[in-house]
Amino acid sequence: QVRLVESGGGSVQAGGSLRLYCGASVDTAYNAKTFHMTWFRQAPGKGRDGVATIYTGGGMRSYHDAVKGRFTANQDSAKNTVYLEMSNLTPDDTAMYYCAARSGYDGLWHLHWPSEASYDFWGQGTQVTVAS
Repeated sequence: QVRLVESGGGSVQAGGSLRLYCGASVDTAYNAKTFHMTWFRQAPGKGRDGVATIYTGGGMRSYHDAVKGRFTANQDSAKNTVYLEMSNLTPDDTAMYYCAARSGYDGLWHLHWPSEASYDFWGQGTQVTVAS
C-alpha cells in the first residue's frame, strides 16, 4: 500500500503563490519502487484534470498547458515527498488538488499521465482558493 497525504492548500490573492505537499507512506513491498507522481485538480462542477507529473526515478516532468511556466513539480526523495510550486495564481486555479501515484516506470507516460485510470493510489486532496 501507498498512502498519500496532501497539504499546503489555502486561500491567496490573484498573483500569489502556494506550495503544495504530497507525503507518501510506503509499505515494504513498495520500498524499492519508483513512481509516477501526479497532481490533479478538480474545480466545482468540473472533471478532474492532470496538472503536473514527475517521475521519482529520474525527475522527468510534464505539465498541463494551462500551468506551464507557472507551476513546477519537484521531489524530495529522502522525505518521500513531492511538491507543487504554484506561482502567478489566478481564480481559474481554484480547485481541490489531489496527489496520485502509479508504481513502476511507464514508457508511454507522456500519453497516460492525464488519465485518472492510470493511477493506483490517491490522496484526499487539499483545497486551493484564489481570490480576484
